[in-house]
Amino acid sequence: MIMRWLIPLLLLSIVEIYSFQVVKTVTKTKLFLWIYVFVSLAILSYIIYFIATYDRGAGQNKQSLFTIGLLLITMVPKLVLTLILFGEDVYRFLEGILIRFMGDNDQGSFLPARRKFVSQVALGIAAIPFASLLYGMTIGKYNFKVIKQTLFFPDLPDDFDGITITQISDIHSGSFDNSEKIQYAIDLINEQNSDLVLFTGDIVNTHAKEMHPWIDTFKGIYNPKFGKYSVLGNHDYGEYFQWNSEAEKEENFNAIKDIHRQIDFKLLLNENLKIKKGNSELAIVGVENWGKHFKKVGDLAKASEGLTKDDFKILMSHDPSHWDSEVQHDEKHYQLTLSGHTHGFQFGIEIPGWLKWSPVQYVYKQWAGLYDNLGRYVYVNRGFGFHAYPGRVGIMPEITVLELKKSKKTV
Repeated sequence: MIMRWLIPLLLLSIVEIYSFQVVKTVTKTKLFLWIYVFVSLAILSYIIYFIATYDRGAGQNKQSLFTIGLLLITMVPKLVLTLILFGEDVYRFLEGILIRFMGDNDQGSFLPARRKFVSQVALGIAAIPFASLLYGMTIGKYNFKVIKQTLFFPDLPDDFDGITITQISDIHSGSFDNSEKIQYAIDLINEQNSDLVLFTGDIVNTHAKEMHPWIDTFKGIYNPKFGKYSVLGNHDYGEYFQWNSEAEKEENFNAIKDIHRQIDFKLLLNENLKIKKGNSELAIVGVENWGKHFKKVGDLAKASEGLTKDDFKILMSHDPSHWDSEVQHDEKHYQLTLSGHTHGFQFGIEIPGWLKWSPVQYVYKQWAGLYDNLGRYVYVNRGFGFHAYPGRVGIMPEITVLELKKSKKTV
């Protein structure tokens, strides 16, 4: 038990010592130093106490979200300071050896003094992740973006030429703390006035009760011409919680499924249905969660019973690894798949037309936006809500609007 804590505490001590050295080098005001020490100790004490007493079976909640955010916003900048000052120490050590080798005995200490300029630069660089994480926790997490995309299909039924779809994903209602911002997002959804609204899973973090305060809000999503449909995500199965019994877990799962009914969404559980317009039909296919790294209960074959290769299909599958592993090569030819799950890691850099990067791309090949293979598309929504880190930096919450257009067949 002691050894398990020894290495983290040792690393923590190194980070705190280096961070204190930066502050001490930049300022000589004792009052400021004491304030820094007091605040650092208070934050560390709270975080250590929370980790030591937290019920790991309780699932994600607002206190755990706050603690994770506090940990990141304090430790990430300090890690930056530590890396820069460690680099300076390596330089000081080599400089000290060189001075002694050259016979300069006037040096009072083996290591030359720290350079105030280096510490000032370190603070300036560390301020970037601090400000970014603070922005993500206060503004970024509710900075909803409407992203529009037009897709062309040669086999789109004529009567559905120009159909519009609004997609949302990964609501994670247990993380919300601002009803006005959520209502603003619902209003944005309604402003799109799409023909179809699709939700691709993760309505809660763990418990059905997380959604109870928000049912009326999400029920306010308008009922479009062709309906509202949804599927389940990995968090909807209650896999990340220590239940007292399987019966309790099943009861929660059934309650989560019923929430979709309460907000007027038709939940598709490995099944499909067809919407009609004029003489044309379009199939909506919904699979349960299938993830390369998570729960696999999605059954594509069962969900597609009665459909043929020639049917135009919109598939809802929460985890994009399903498309990468199975869907894109399936002989039934799923023209469009809609997914979510990754949240774009809630952290990254996006400059439209220039750069799109996030650490999650090293885990998922398809992690945000549109991807295609031989005329089969998957769109990965960046997520409506947030989980774990209570914020978003660079990767904003998304409301997707897709327009499907008929294109001429190419020879």
